[in-house]
Amino acid sequence: MKSYSESYKAAGVDITAGYKAVELMKSHIARTMTSGVVSDIGGFGGLFELDVTNIKRPVLVSGTDGVGTKLKIAFIMDKHDTVGIDCVAMCVNDIICCGAKPLIFLDYIACGKNIPERIAAIVSGVAEGCVQAGCALIGGETAEMPGFYPVDEYDLAGYSTGVVDKDKILNNKTIKAGDVIIALPSSGVHSNGFSLVRKVFDVEKADITRPCAELGGKSVGETLLTPTKIYVKPMLALFDEVKVKAVSHITGGGFYENIPRSIPKGFSAKIEKSAVRVLPIFDLLEKTGKVDNRDMFNTFNMGVGMSIVVDKNDADRAIEVLKQNGENAYVLGEIVASDEGVILC
Repeated sequence: MKSYSESYKAAGVDITAGYKAVELMKSHIARTMTSGVVSDIGGFGGLFELDVTNIKRPVLVSGTDGVGTKLKIAFIMDKHDTVGIDCVAMCVNDIICCGAKPLIFLDYIACGKNIPERIAAIVSGVAEGCVQAGCALIGGETAEMPGFYPVDEYDLAGYSTGVVDKDKILNNKTIKAGDVIIALPSSGVHSNGFSLVRKVFDVEKADITRPCAELGGKSVGETLLTPTKIYVKPMLALFDEVKVKAVSHITGGGFYENIPRSIPKGFSAKIEKSAVRVLPIFDLLEKTGKVDNRDMFNTFNMGVGMSIVVDKNDADRAIEVLKQNGENAYVLGEIVASDEGVILC
């Protein structure tokens, strides 16, 4: 007998919609399967066999995050197949900062009403993110919560675990003055600062769907929904070729909060503003909202999704490897002896 509850449906939860959503998402999940997966979707837990070949002292590294109020833009635009990429990116880009290779991912979707096609669209984005990161989507949860979330809204969060050999965990103790800071360009605002973004563009009232000349003809909404770039594969390639001293994922808090997290006390990142390849969306945000320039750099990534510290003798090779792997990397600044954290001049 198939599971069905008329009483539960009357209370606002349609469990049959959940079954349909699972069926619709299976083809997307199948794209993410890697050799370590030993369980199917639908069980009480996702199983993954850890291959420690050539890893002497395996250390698991985990990260969890959500998409935040960027989801409000997805609701307005009625586009739900990219925010899943953001969800994966926010997790795997964090754990790559330790030198770890992401292995598995799990998602959590909470909604006011389970619309199977929408849930499947969200998961299609999660699956695409997992493919880009080279990790497997081994499980997740969809919770229909009427009365808690509006019918047309949902929240999305994720969790990832990776592995790194203990001897290869990035160690910033070797950082010294004169080391070079390399930038990896962002794809846009990524998934941070959207409370300010929404206020500046008044997204609830303004038309964010019309073409915008400052954005090359794209609309504000379309530009804001550009998925967060996933840096896993180029970074793993870099680790194989160059000794990387530190990596920072530039998320909420911008330059001033995130870059110092990977730099030891006594040193700072000296960056010339003219070196930063600022994307048009940030110029538009600053102009439209009359946002102080320092606040911009203390809130957004400003076009830099990740920063990397290497010895100055390794900088050219690092940029070459990154470009070979699709990243238009460039020199952002240098490490100096200072306790200011970030010196933006």
